[in-house]
Amino acid sequence: MAQAAAQEQADSKTLADLDRAGADAAQARPAWDMGMARRGRLRVRTLTASRWLVIMGEVVILAIARTALNLEAPYLLCFGLVGLAAWINLLTGVASPGQRLTSELEAAVQLGFDVIQIGGLVYLTGGAGNPFMVMLVAPVVLAAATQPLPVLAPLGALAIATALALAFFAWPQPWAPPPAGTMSLGFRLSAAAAAIVAVMLIASYVRQAAEDASRMALALDVTQAVLAREQRLSALGALAAAAAHELGTPLATISIVAKEMSREAPTQEVKEDAALLIAQAERCREILRRLAETPDAQDEVHERMSLLQFVHEVIEPHAASTEVRVEAIVTGAPGVKAPDIWRMPEVMHAMTSFVENAVDFATSEVLVTARFDAQAISVEVRDDGPGFAPEVLAKLGEPYVTTRPGAEGSRSGHVGMGLGFFISKTLLERTGAQVKFQNARPRGAVVSARWPRARIEVRQE
Repeated sequence: MAQAAAQEQADSKTLADLDRAGADAAQARPAWDMGMARRGRLRVRTLTASRWLVIMGEVVILAIARTALNLEAPYLLCFGLVGLAAWINLLTGVASPGQRLTSELEAAVQLGFDVIQIGGLVYLTGGAGNPFMVMLVAPVVLAAATQPLPVLAPLGALAIATALALAFFAWPQPWAPPPAGTMSLGFRLSAAAAAIVAVMLIASYVRQAAEDASRMALALDVTQAVLAREQRLSALGALAAAAAHELGTPLATISIVAKEMSREAPTQEVKEDAALLIAQAERCREILRRLAETPDAQDEVHERMSLLQFVHEVIEPHAASTEVRVEAIVTGAPGVKAPDIWRMPEVMHAMTSFVENAVDFATSEVLVTARFDAQAISVEVRDDGPGFAPEVLAKLGEPYVTTRPGAEGSRSGHVGMGLGFFISKTLLERTGAQVKFQNARPRGAVVSARWPRARIEVRQE
């Protein structure tokens, strides 16, 4: 009997350790490399398709100038430059799979050739006086959207240098014979300055949008990974139901044999042992019955929890901390019954993450408060630390915005990537919560989440 009790204790400890390990794993933040968001992302197919568009535009413009407008220009040289670009583009498309990502050096060389080819055509057709000089923007914009700064910067410098050179050196404009075909230096410098400003502004806008999109995409990938992990944890319920089905038959056999032993027991001690076996088998069958219930069934143990139980589970990883006192309280409006809420892994993960951050920066105390009234349920995490940095408070909850500038002020010394708050806020908002970040007075940080009761409350039948 003593051995059985010891074994039961060991099994319980093992399950608790596994549960704690699972919670720790859920808290762990994956080490995502921001370099992933800054690498070149220009595919060969995108490069060749963009160049074909430029080539077709050049051919159409030259054809209209020659046939419809009857302008004089060195068309043989112009079409020679266009043919060279088409030949290089054809070789690039044939030699490389369309889905292959270009290297940074390859992208720089290819886009640099585009700048020089466009600049050459503009040189032959009037230089800075040719309004089509604005086409110099195209390769730079493509680099701004897909390439890291070491590729974009020299390419932009090349485009700017080309525009300046075209202000001083060019063939006469084809639409008027000399000397009318030669515009004043001031006009050509103004046209070159306009092209340079266009290159810088448009490339800057596109660059900023591309970086924001990359950061958001990477952060959403991290969030998706967290959600997938939580879904795998939820899938354990289905595994438990299958286990319950498989274990039902052997438990029934144990119960029958134990009853036979009880009836034919030679001594009172054996009879008591048989009765204990029957009771424990019945208890196991009851547990398995609850595990085998359908997901729509309300499991009193696993599917629902009180607010007090919720806040205690949120602070449980830090309840034994000797450096920071972590407490949880529940308050409600007078005359309003305290609700039970659904056990949602995403809510547990998010609130535990907020508590972890508060403990990391608190001076001596972290308080988790759950409040309820007839319309809403709210949970607040408050610490007495230095609070959120003013420059990032307004942007908290966006990806890669962090209050951890370094080890200073952090109890663990952990330098975050700014994804923890983004993931937690996203998870909570998926459940219908309104999440707010603010600084307390006189000091400290406050994170609060507020739900309409209908979104997370277990309705009483």
